[in-house]
Amino acid sequence: MSLIDPETVGRYVESGWWGTDPLHRLVREQAARTPDADAYITPSARTSWATYDSVADDLAATLVALGIPVGDRVAVQLPDTFLVHAALVATARAGVVAVGIGARAGDREIAHLVRKTGARALVTLDALAGRSSSVLVRELRDLGLPLAFHVVLSDRGVEGVFDVSGRTAVPVPPGRADRADVDGRSFGPNDLNLLNSTSGTTGLPKCVTQFDNRWMAFSRLAIEAGHLRGDDVFFGAVPAPFGFGLWTSHYAPAVLGVPTVVLPKFDVETMIRMIERERVTVLCCVSTQFRMLLNSALAAQADLSSLRVMFTGGEAVPADRAAEFEDRTGASVLQFFGSNESGAFSVTRVEDSFERRIGTAGRLIPEMQVRLFDEDGRDVTATGGPGRPAGRGPLTCAGYYDDADANAELFTKDGWMLMGDLVTVDADDYLTPVGRTSDIIIRGGKNISAPQVEQEVETHPAVDLAGVVAVPDPVFGERVCAVVSLRPGRALTLADLVEHLSARGVSKELFPEHLVVADALPRSSGGKLAKGEIRALALESVVEATVRASAQ
Repeated sequence: MSLIDPETVGRYVESGWWGTDPLHRLVREQAARTPDADAYITPSARTSWATYDSVADDLAATLVALGIPVGDRVAVQLPDTFLVHAALVATARAGVVAVGIGARAGDREIAHLVRKTGARALVTLDALAGRSSSVLVRELRDLGLPLAFHVVLSDRGVEGVFDVSGRTAVPVPPGRADRADVDGRSFGPNDLNLLNSTSGTTGLPKCVTQFDNRWMAFSRLAIEAGHLRGDDVFFGAVPAPFGFGLWTSHYAPAVLGVPTVVLPKFDVETMIRMIERERVTVLCCVSTQFRMLLNSALAAQADLSSLRVMFTGGEAVPADRAAEFEDRTGASVLQFFGSNESGAFSVTRVEDSFERRIGTAGRLIPEMQVRLFDEDGRDVTATGGPGRPAGRGPLTCAGYYDDADANAELFTKDGWMLMGDLVTVDADDYLTPVGRTSDIIIRGGKNISAPQVEQEVETHPAVDLAGVVAVPDPVFGERVCAVVSLRPGRALTLADLVEHLSARGVSKELFPEHLVVADALPRSSGGKLAKGEIRALALESVVEATVRASAQ
C-alpha cells in the first residue's frame, strides 16, 4: 500500500532523508529501552513509554479481532492526551488507516469526514466535551453513514466495543488478536496510515494523505535546526491530528525518545504553569498561542528560563512579538514555512542571525525543490518573486484523498505542489512570506496583505489579538476591517487605532477602515485564527452600522 513509487523511495533512503522503520516500531523499541520513563505529561497525569506502547497494542489487537480489513479506515476522535498518539500507533500496527478528527470538531465536520473516508469504526472516549459518545454515534448512524463499530478507549486501554451497524448499539464480547496476526498486517514507513484534515478555516475540510517517512524526515530536520537533544522536554500546544501537532508531539519526541507535555484543552495560563513545572525546553505552538503567552500577566511572573527553542508557524509570525519572546525567555524562535500538505519548504536554524530568524521563514531546505509563480502562472523563480511557491521533495504528502478536483488545484500539471501563499526568496535562498493569495485585500486595485495589517494593529497596547479581513465596498471593491479582542480593562476606537498607526509611520493603505471589537477571536480546530468566522463577524457588524447610519 505504499503511496510512493520504489524509485523515489530508493532515492530518498539512499540520500538519508528517509528510513526503513515505521514510527510504531520506534515506540515499541523505546518502551523496551526506557519502560518507566515519561512519554506524555498532562497537568493531572504522567504516562510511561510502556503504558503508551501497551495501550496501542491493546487497541490494535481489538481492531484486528473485529475483522476490519487491511487498508480500511477507522475514525479517531480523542482529546490531546497520550491516547490520541496511542490510537495512531495502534491503527498503523493493525494495518488500518486512521482518520484523525480534532477533539473540537463539530458534528457537521465529523459526519463529513466519516462519509468522505468510509470509516468503518470510530474510536472515542466514553464522553467528550460533556456529551456521551454513544449519542454522536447514533446521530452518525441516523445519517446513513457506514459505521459498523464504536470502540471506547480509556487510559487503561479498550473499555468497550459496540456493534452499531443496526438501529441500536450492541455490546461486542472483547476479543484480542494474537501479536503475530497483528504484526503481519502492520504498515511500513511509506504506506498510507493517516488521513488528517485541513484545519477547516473555510468550508468542509479535505483529507490529506499521510505516511511516516515524510514526518520522520521533518522531525530529523527540526532536530538538526533546533540542536535538539535526548534530554529535551517538549510542549506540543497544537492538537496531534493536524500537521504541526503531528511532528511536534507525535513524531519528533518518538525519534528522540523524550517526554512531551500536552493539554487536553488549550489554556494559556495552564501552558505557562506546565512550562515552569516540567522545565520544558522545546515549545511548539502557532503564533496566536505564543502571542497569548506574551500577553498573559502570568508569563511575567513565571520562570520560563528552561526554554531553549520555540518552533512556531502556521500563521504569519509577527517579528516584534518574536523578538519580545526571545528577549523575555532567552529561547531561539524558529519557524518553518510550509503546510500540512507540503511539509516544509524552508526553516530557520539556531545558528542563523537574529535578523534571519525573526525576519524570514528560513533558508530553502536541501532536496525540496521550490519554484515561484506569479498570478498569471508564469515562473518567476529567477527574480525571487514575489510569487506563489510550488515544491516537491521528501516532505510533501501524496495529495488529497479521493478528491480529484482538489488535487487539480493542489498540483501543477507537471506535479509540483502549490501553496496559497505569496513569498519572496533572496539571493541566499532565504524565504520570506509576504501574504496569502486568499488573504489579500484588494482596495481600489491595490493589493493589501492582511497579515501585515494584523501585525501593525497588534502593536497597539490595547489589542490582544487581531484578525484582518476584507469587507465589500461599492466604490473601492473592498475595504480593510480589523476584528480585535482587547486586553482586560482596555477600550479602543477606530480613531485611536488610526492615530497609533499614523504615529508609527505605517502606510495609510494599511489603516483599517472598520473596527470590530469581539470578546474573543474564533479559532479553528488547529488553533489558527478562523478567518471564515472572523469575516462573518466583520460583515455582520459593517452591515449593522450601515443600516443604523441610513436610518438617521
